[in-house]
Amino acid sequence: MKRVLKKVLFLVLVVVISIVTSVLAVTCFIKNDKGLQTTLTENGSIFSQPLRLTNLASVAAENTDFTDAAEQAVHAVVHIKATTKAQASSPDGNYFDPFEFFFGYRGAPQQPQPRVGSGSGVIISTDGYILTNNHVVENADELEITLNDNRTFAAKTVGTDPNTDIALLKIDATDLKTIPFGDSEKLKVGEWVLAIGNPFNLTSTVTAGIVSAKGRSIMTGGPDRNRNKIASFIQTDAAVNPGNSGGALVNTKGELVGINTAIYSETGNFAGYSFAVPISIAGKVVADLKQYGTVQRAILGVNIVNAQDAKNGIKISDPDKDGVVEIKDDKVKVLEGAYVSKFAQRSSAKEAGVEIGDVITAVNGVKVKSSGELQEQISKYRPGDKVKIDVNRYGTAKSFTVELRNAQGSTDVVKKGDSAEILGAAFRALSEQQKKDYGVSYGIEVNGLSKGKIQDVGIKKGFIIMIVNDQKISTPDDLYKIVDKILKGASEDQGLFIKGFYPNGRTYHYAIDLVE
Repeated sequence: MKRVLKKVLFLVLVVVISIVTSVLAVTCFIKNDKGLQTTLTENGSIFSQPLRLTNLASVAAENTDFTDAAEQAVHAVVHIKATTKAQASSPDGNYFDPFEFFFGYRGAPQQPQPRVGSGSGVIISTDGYILTNNHVVENADELEITLNDNRTFAAKTVGTDPNTDIALLKIDATDLKTIPFGDSEKLKVGEWVLAIGNPFNLTSTVTAGIVSAKGRSIMTGGPDRNRNKIASFIQTDAAVNPGNSGGALVNTKGELVGINTAIYSETGNFAGYSFAVPISIAGKVVADLKQYGTVQRAILGVNIVNAQDAKNGIKISDPDKDGVVEIKDDKVKVLEGAYVSKFAQRSSAKEAGVEIGDVITAVNGVKVKSSGELQEQISKYRPGDKVKIDVNRYGTAKSFTVELRNAQGSTDVVKKGDSAEILGAAFRALSEQQKKDYGVSYGIEVNGLSKGKIQDVGIKKGFIIMIVNDQKISTPDDLYKIVDKILKGASEDQGLFIKGFYPNGRTYHYAIDLVE
């Protein structure tokens, strides 16, 4: 009996020791606060991937109470109503009814109606400056702003930038609620963000999500894409729908980190991902629009594609060769960065020592993983600024100091209205009598000349401009818009190709190089 009792006590002791040992082992494992790589075993099998564990007590989940951030930001997000007046469908201003043309008079024709769109905006100053998307206000004749407290104001457009899809508006108001700017470059993938706007005209709507990716390009990959457009977006899974455009993307501190701009969808409504212009880009753009009336866009003077695309092969449009070219370079040694495929006529990067085939990997110490991220970094600077460019030249690291320039190859400030000064001419739309006399329905007349590009190419007073860069010209503003886009780097054109005639009936073609 004693022997049996001793065996039982021995077995109990063994079990107790085993339990205590296991508890101590687990306790020590949990208290490992150095984040060491630890391999676990289960049923004798080693996991294929080791786990990195830290002190569970020291790791707290990020605060997911968004009430403070929402309360701070929602009062600074506005509703924008954009109205475009009805336009007659024929060039001479008379309404054309195709049914009447084919089937005879059918009563009074239905006149075209005004087009009304809506979007969102963000108040960025107490005296009424509002940041929004260019596509929300583009071509609008009237803009009405509704604040979160339901007050309404008429707004005027200070400036727009199609390349970044950013616009700056102004209303006559004071003591407005604003959203402070955050640092979009410090955003991390997985970080919580809020999208605030007016989807479907539902005012003051707040949705939450996480940052899914950064530096995302959502431009179509086709060969005809505009390479001048900035394409480096913050991607989130916060729900964004029509009407959210121009609204705020804020972090959990209530700071503005982006402007909601687009969704990826086959239906037009939210399908899981939304995209925002980083405030690092938008903030600089609106500062330029306020100070200069136009964006001071700095360029390196290079054509770029993603390094991986260059290695694997990609087709892009080449205006100089009037077609599509393929870029493929098997010698590329890195897959992250912006591959230099071509230089502009005046390239500061080329002058600094950069070569075709180089992969740009950093700007002033900030790494760039794609052509979009390179554009994002360069867009923070103005012509005349000097930046350090790191490149990988087929496996060899090199660095260059590059002085950035504008699209015209200089470091001068481009001001709004420079287009008229550069052309050096006065224009006026053709009168109805002139249209009848000349047998045309559009065109502008050169009715004054001074020193400038128009006179330099030999255009005389009285010349009728009809077509510029394949676009019909009906008013002087039509011409100025084309020139402004080129000066701001928003067009792939480098100059003007003008078609027109003199009152004696003789037609002429003129070419004006705007980068000289």
